[in-house]
Amino acid sequence: MSKTLSSSKANFGTLPVFLTAISTILGAVMFLRFGFAVGSVGFMGTLLIIFIGHLVTIPTAMALAEIATNQKVEGGGEYFIISRSFGVNIGAAIGIALYLSQAISVAFYVIAFGEAFDAIKPWVITEFGYEIYDNRLFTIPALLLLIWLMVTKGADLGMKALYIVVTILAISLVLFFMGTTDYANVFDSSQIFKGVESDKGFFYVFAIIFPAFTGMTAGVGLSGDLKDPKKSIPMGTLAATIMGMFIYVFIAYKLTSSASPTDLISDQLIMSKIALWGPIIPIGLAAATISSALGSFMVAPRTLQAIGGDKVFPNRRVNFWVSKGTKKNNEPRNATILTSLIAVVFVLMGDVNAVAEIISMFFMVTYGSLCLISFMQHFAADPSYRPSFKSKWYLSLLGAIMCIYLMFKINTPYAMAAIALMVVLYLYISTKSDNKKGMANIFQGVIHQFSRRMQVFLQKADKDNTDENWRPAVLCLSKDSFERLSALEMMKWISHRYGFGTYIHFEKGYFSAESKKIAAEKLDKLIKIASTSKSNVFLETLITPSNTAAIVQAIQQPGISGQPNNMMLFEYKKGEKEWLSDIIDNFSVLKTAKYDLCILASSDKGFGYKKDIHVWIRKEDYDNANLMILLSYIILGHSDWKNGEIKLFATFPKEELKQEEENLIELTSSGRLPISANNIRVLPLDRDKKRVDIINEYSQDADLTLIGFHESMMKVDNPTEFFDAYDKIGNVLFVNTLTSKFIK
Repeated sequence: MSKTLSSSKANFGTLPVFLTAISTILGAVMFLRFGFAVGSVGFMGTLLIIFIGHLVTIPTAMALAEIATNQKVEGGGEYFIISRSFGVNIGAAIGIALYLSQAISVAFYVIAFGEAFDAIKPWVITEFGYEIYDNRLFTIPALLLLIWLMVTKGADLGMKALYIVVTILAISLVLFFMGTTDYANVFDSSQIFKGVESDKGFFYVFAIIFPAFTGMTAGVGLSGDLKDPKKSIPMGTLAATIMGMFIYVFIAYKLTSSASPTDLISDQLIMSKIALWGPIIPIGLAAATISSALGSFMVAPRTLQAIGGDKVFPNRRVNFWVSKGTKKNNEPRNATILTSLIAVVFVLMGDVNAVAEIISMFFMVTYGSLCLISFMQHFAADPSYRPSFKSKWYLSLLGAIMCIYLMFKINTPYAMAAIALMVVLYLYISTKSDNKKGMANIFQGVIHQFSRRMQVFLQKADKDNTDENWRPAVLCLSKDSFERLSALEMMKWISHRYGFGTYIHFEKGYFSAESKKIAAEKLDKLIKIASTSKSNVFLETLITPSNTAAIVQAIQQPGISGQPNNMMLFEYKKGEKEWLSDIIDNFSVLKTAKYDLCILASSDKGFGYKKDIHVWIRKEDYDNANLMILLSYIILGHSDWKNGEIKLFATFPKEELKQEEENLIELTSSGRLPISANNIRVLPLDRDKKRVDIINEYSQDADLTLIGFHESMMKVDNPTEFFDAYDKIGNVLFVNTLTSKFIK
């Protein structure tokens, strides 16, 4: 890649970058269309056009200078920067459009070159009696001569010609400012603040004039031929942009004070009527258009060469052909030939305004991309991004927003077409290219920085810890992640919308390089599982030789959402007591951490058809009741349970049945919970029948059963008996709340 993109003899300094940019900025539009703009919108309107245009170009120039001083900018200039920041797939989609705009620009400037001959048409009629109707009489030979020079001589000749052209351009501007007219002698300076009557809209005029300001990146395409791109690109680009802006302001004032609006609109070579020596303007126009065409002709093939060097095109022979350069100095001869063919097609069109709008759209896409890269790099805070020149993030954001806004204001159909072309190119390249790297690196950096700032903000903010606003922030610790997925499924449901979840896979063993590698592999496997199931759970691994140590370390994990964790979830398989015993033994630790506790007892039945959730309540269990109801409501909110329903069961003495049933109906209806009164059953306690037998009888077909438990049950001689008693039903979620939750 580097061999393809880097010239074997990079000997250009800062001056070529500046001259290429300034000669493009002060080019065809300045001579042919700037007078039309002043006549159509007045001096103040023209200043507004200059101001708005430079809200795009100055941030872009600064963003370009910033990015260029961070990395070695090789051949391809803007394309190289975009592709190395956004990734080859996105970069190539933008790069192809950029190349087309550069190649079409050659045609644009050659067409404008033909306009310079309007000055000699009256003389031809007078002297030879022949009227020239079609400027292609001049543009086609000029383009063919330009192609021959670029194919045979390359960029070296282009740079030599550039010095001559810029000299002529400077002389023409000096003579223009020195000139005067009869209108200037009677001009009232107060008129510059008055508006003008015109049938042309502001953004129509802006669309025609904007290409005048877009030449500031022209010199970047020479990056592969520069001795020191990190120095030459920022200095040359910024100097040309700022100087061009001030020159345009003075030109606008000179035109306003030297000619009437009618003359400015009707005569596209009005500057020749104002200049001290009139013929210098057509000469300057010819020189400026040829220099701009040379600049585009030097840049476009190098962009295409770089795209081919990245093997973007699906055909290997095409990539090799366009990326191939000459042996001596890597001149992109083949890419120049292809650029020539495109230029010929558009020169045959012969319409300056139509071509100008097309290239404006593509340049807007490019400038917006450059500004967006600078903006995102600021927030990504990548340590490897250390530019010696730094723009401001708000300027880059402004530039990106202005590009999008102006695209649609100038020409909405063209804007839609340009964006559609980007999308089509990206999709095509992505399907054909083996390189799948996108802008993940820079985007991940932005997300990480944003997440960090949000975490710090939430930590510093006043927290509303009231139980009325409670939501689950659950921490799950499991050592059987790949034997059973029930814990991961439960976390997925709780974390789907209302809650937040962190799932920690416990890898039992001593920390070592080998155990760390195994844990990392298992984490990757879990992430794939979670991604397939569209889970919102954050996944982690923990390595320690002790079950107790694992629990103690887990409860000290920070909350992924920015709020502290408030609940712990464990899972065990019915019949296996080791892990359950460790959970019970560490109940006091969880109480110290002020965590609610949920223990999921998994059965071979699993979660069945995910249809029925049974919640069991007893008189001594009101503290847990609200938490169980809220958890069942949260679980039911997941699409896996879209056909599910909650059934509420309660056991009370016979004399209290009616009152307690009314209380439960009031609780669910006032709390707007999706529990029908028909699904609330209050069962009488029978002295001859244990509560556990009632639950086993009524919930044997339930897909999930929620049962509350108290701290006192942990202090008996054999606490596991309570959990083992529910052996006739499916999955059971045992719930213990630290404080009673409110349902409002």
